[in-house]
Amino acid sequence: MITADQVLTGRDALLAATGHHPYARHALRRDQAARGWRRGDTVGWLLPAGEWSAGGAVGAPGPALDVFAALWADGTLRAGQSVNLPRIEAAEVAARLPVIRVGEWDFLWTTAPPTRQPEEERVVRLTESDHPALAALVGESYPSTTSRPGDPGIVDWYGIRDGDRLIACGADRSRGDVGFLAGLTVAPEHRGRGLGAALTVGMTRALFARYDHVALGVYTVNVGALRLYRRLGFTGTAPRTTVYLG
Repeated sequence: MITADQVLTGRDALLAATGHHPYARHALRRDQAARGWRRGDTVGWLLPAGEWSAGGAVGAPGPALDVFAALWADGTLRAGQSVNLPRIEAAEVAARLPVIRVGEWDFLWTTAPPTRQPEEERVVRLTESDHPALAALVGESYPSTTSRPGDPGIVDWYGIRDGDRLIACGADRSRGDVGFLAGLTVAPEHRGRGLGAALTVGMTRALFARYDHVALGVYTVNVGALRLYRRLGFTGTAPRTTVYLG
C-alpha cells in the first residue's frame, strides 16, 4: 500500500502539483492518462504501458524511491522497466530495488533562443530520404544512442552537410510542452570546428518556433558536453537517475 499525502489523476493535476516543472512538462504528454501522487514536496507519476519509462518524479529523491519500491513490491512495476528519479546514490537504489543498471544524467533546459553561432545557417531539416545517410552517420559517430532513423518517438531530424555528405545530425524528440534535442553527433573527422554548437543552436532556434522551453539530456560524466550546452544557454538543470529494473 502506497502512503501518499495526495493522489493525483491526470496531467493537469500533476503539472500543477510540480509547479509546472520543465521535466514534468516534458515527461507527461498532453494526451496522456497519467496518474500519480504527492509525498511532501515530491511529486511522482506512472505512465501507461509502452511509454519510454514506467514512471518518474521531481522533488526529493527519498520519497520517490519509497513509492517506487512499494510499487515494485506490489507487482505494479516489473523487470525490464525503468523509472526516472531525482538524483540519488546508486547504493540507496540497489538497497530497495532490483537494479540492472543505473544511469546518471542531467536534464538541461533554456527559456530563451540562443545567441547566434558561426555556421548555424547550415543546419537544415532532413527528410525520410536522408535516413540511409543518418543511419550511416549515427552508426559511425554515436553507436550507443537510442535515437535512430525510423524511431516513432522522433518528430524530425536536422543535420549539416558538407557537399553531398551528411556530417552532423540531431533528433527532435519533443513531447509534452517542451522541445527536446537528442542524439546530437558530428562525424569524427569534423569535430573541433564548432559544428556541435552550430547544430545545437540551429535546432534550438527551430524548436522555439513551437515551444517556450527547449531541453536536452546529457550524461553527467560528459563534462565537455555539459560545458558546451551551458555556454549555449541551457542553464536550467534537473539532475536525474534512471533506474533499470531486473
